[in-house]
Amino acid sequence: MTNKLSRNSDSDNARVALITGAAHRIGATTAKLLHQNGMNIVLHYRGSREKAQALQNELNKIRENSVILIQADLHNTSGLPALIEASIKTWGKLDVLINNASSFYPTQIGKATEDQWDDLIGSNLKAPFFLSQAAAPYLKETQGCIINIVDIHAERPLKTFPIYSMAKAGLVMMTKSLAGELGPDIRVNAVAPGAILWPENLDEVAQQRIVSRTFLKRQGEPNDIAKTILFLIQNADYITGQIIAVDGGRSLNT
Repeated sequence: MTNKLSRNSDSDNARVALITGAAHRIGATTAKLLHQNGMNIVLHYRGSREKAQALQNELNKIRENSVILIQADLHNTSGLPALIEASIKTWGKLDVLINNASSFYPTQIGKATEDQWDDLIGSNLKAPFFLSQAAAPYLKETQGCIINIVDIHAERPLKTFPIYSMAKAGLVMMTKSLAGELGPDIRVNAVAPGAILWPENLDEVAQQRIVSRTFLKRQGEPNDIAKTILFLIQNADYITGQIIAVDGGRSLNT
């Protein structure tokens, strides 16, 4: 669901960023920071309608007509162009695509199902690819960028999460592949979070063990990811095809 906004010089000049899975967690934090830095936001959500509307209202109170909502199931590949069209119909352009939406849960060998495979590969790899493909013609016009949210476990698999780890590894290769396919007009990079938000049912002892393996000896925050995304948009004109780990040095620890 989107709404056509009145056009004005401010909205014409502002960068436009589409963020998938932006109703909560890292997506919402990123939306707030990009909005704070003058960008207009296409805020995608699947089922978290109340959170998405609350975030839209919060940001539009700060700057009127600067955030629109669109609901979509990213597994419906034929519906993905509608997310891009929402931006074009409202502001006439798209500058940034952030593939943030992700499914995350364990799939132990011997218990994993085909439905879980389709869900995890679909949300973490298939949807970002086809959404990037749909966005590419418009991003080319604005010399824009794509930013994928991957995971440090794309390089070192997470125990009992093989399908998720494989999907994120695929997204890393997609980042590098699209950087080559879409350059020089579109930059494509990825951010790999470490100990930022804990999985459900991870006890405090396990959390402390993970933190102890970081070089900075502390947990990160969603805003650490959002600030890295902002850097890649605003200050990284000569960076493409790169995976930036925001993990306190944990991925360097053997």
